[in-house]
Amino acid sequence: MSSRHKKSSRGSELHVPNRYLSKNYVQDQQLSQVPAGAEPDIEATKYLEVKAKSMINQVNSPDLFMDYSLNPYQGCEHGCAYCYARPTHPYWGYSAGDEFETRVLVKTNAVEVLKKELCARSYQVKPIMLSGNTDCYQPAEKKFQLTRRILQLMLDWRHPVMIITKNALIKRDLDILEELNNWNLVRIAISLTAASDQTRRLMEPRASSIGTRLDAIQHLSQKNIPVHAMMAPIIPSINDHEIFDMVRLAGEAGASSASWQIVRLNGEVQTVFENWLLSNYPDRTDRVLNQIRSCHGGQLNDSRFGTRMKGEGLNASLISQQFKLALNRFLPKKEFPPLRTDLFRPSKSGMRELFD
Repeated sequence: MSSRHKKSSRGSELHVPNRYLSKNYVQDQQLSQVPAGAEPDIEATKYLEVKAKSMINQVNSPDLFMDYSLNPYQGCEHGCAYCYARPTHPYWGYSAGDEFETRVLVKTNAVEVLKKELCARSYQVKPIMLSGNTDCYQPAEKKFQLTRRILQLMLDWRHPVMIITKNALIKRDLDILEELNNWNLVRIAISLTAASDQTRRLMEPRASSIGTRLDAIQHLSQKNIPVHAMMAPIIPSINDHEIFDMVRLAGEAGASSASWQIVRLNGEVQTVFENWLLSNYPDRTDRVLNQIRSCHGGQLNDSRFGTRMKGEGLNASLISQQFKLALNRFLPKKEFPPLRTDLFRPSKSGMRELFD
């Protein structure tokens, strides 16, 4: 199967109109300085500092394994065309296409707001997931270090935390993660969506290489920190043929467990993903989209609890069978006790009554 590789290092250069704005801009080709047929210049990422009103989001979905999520950033520079979080960016006034990955909002007061929320009398201690609508270790974290500061707060106050990321920058914080693990306060998931970098470069142009992600799994597991390999999304005719190798590599690196989810295209993600397919896989665009529809009752999106994550039908069944065979061969699941919630203790400088 042939494919045409993009020269761009962005997941999407498509400016999807913001449905919440009364006016949207489009490029006037007659005024453009880019010669016909030439590759456009890739716009540099802009970090926009904002003040958050709240940080902890309550999660009520029966399909998700978390009670709370927390996003230090909004938008994500990794540039995954399939990202389910893209439709959240229009709420901030930006496009779910190009601006999702070029306009990254940085919540500079994240730690201060989080302290207040944790100190509220009504707060119930449950593990908080970093993150739900962004990657907490995306390139912005190198500069702003919000994730590290949040993890330090979790350690100081003995609060349980979960992390999901596809960026090897997580290794920077091994010192804090190791201490959290000593108190049974941390679980980590590394997103592994391909076995080869040839596939990864097209799917996730600015995310860490597969090799460095596997190296992160190895470093974490050597510190006895449980690492889950999250293989999501599985996209028919794009990365489903790499399932066996993905599970094998994760097991060899020391992952404790693994799971998968099928791709689903909600909201503006449909437009971004279809454009991405046409740019990178023009020879199989229709087949991929039809296979996705076959997993979701004839639709590209699926909002049905209990079905949307794994899909249904023949294609979804075949993927599920492959994954089960790979797990049995390469990665038998290990059981771990639940994270502790009984150790939480705000510091004297952050006692709850100060914020009542």
